[in-house]
Amino acid sequence: MTPQEPTADEYYVDSPVVREFIAAVQAARAAEPDPARLVEQLRPAFSRLLQTDGWLPDEFARPYEASGMGGGIGQYLLYRSADRSLSLFSLVVPAGSTTPVHDHLAWGLVGLYRGEQLERVYAPIATDYDAGQANLELIEERTVRAGEFYTLLPPTDDIHSVTTTSSEASISIHLLGNDTGCVVRHRFDPETASVTPFRSGYSNVPCEDQARS
Repeated sequence: MTPQEPTADEYYVDSPVVREFIAAVQAARAAEPDPARLVEQLRPAFSRLLQTDGWLPDEFARPYEASGMGGGIGQYLLYRSADRSLSLFSLVVPAGSTTPVHDHLAWGLVGLYRGEQLERVYAPIATDYDAGQANLELIEERTVRAGEFYTLLPPTDDIHSVTTTSSEASISIHLLGNDTGCVVRHRFDPETASVTPFRSGYSNVPCEDQARS
C-alpha cells in the first residue's frame, strides 16, 4: 500500500445524524448488491436526512465563486468512503443559476434540503464521446421542492441540469455510488450536440492528484 492510498472513511461533517445515515447506507449496501433495489431500500433513511434540520453547517451551504461547474455553484464533500465507492455531498446553486447539463456515472439519490429547483432530464439519442458528439432529447422538466428527492440509475435518467427557482440559493444533498467530484464525467451542450469531459471537484477538499501536485 502506498502512502497516498486512503485507509479510512472521511467525515467532513461528523455528526450523529450523518454517522447514523452512513451506517444505514453501508448496512444496506452489504446486503443488497442490486442498485435499483438498493436505492428503494434507502429512500426512508434519505427522506429522514432531508427532513432533519440543523445538521448541515453553514460553511457547506454557501456559493463558491471558484466552482468547477461555474455560476458560483458550490459542491461540498460531506463524507467519502475509504474505497471511494460512496460519497455524500451538498450542492449549492445560487438563485437564478443553472448547472451545466451533466451526468453522474453512478447510482444515487438526490434531494432538496433547502430552496426550490427546476430539473431538466435528458436522454441520449446518439453519442460518440471519443468524437465529442452527443445528441440529447429533453424528456422531462419537473419542479423539486425541499424534502423531495429522486433516484439516479445510469444509463437511465443520469443526464440532467438544475436551475434554482427560489429567491435564495438551493441546497441539494447527493448520495452517490462513486467519488463524484473527483471522477471524470461529461458536460453536454444540447444546442450544439457536443460533449466534453469535466471534473467538478469539491469546493472544500482537493482531489488526490491535486493534493499531490
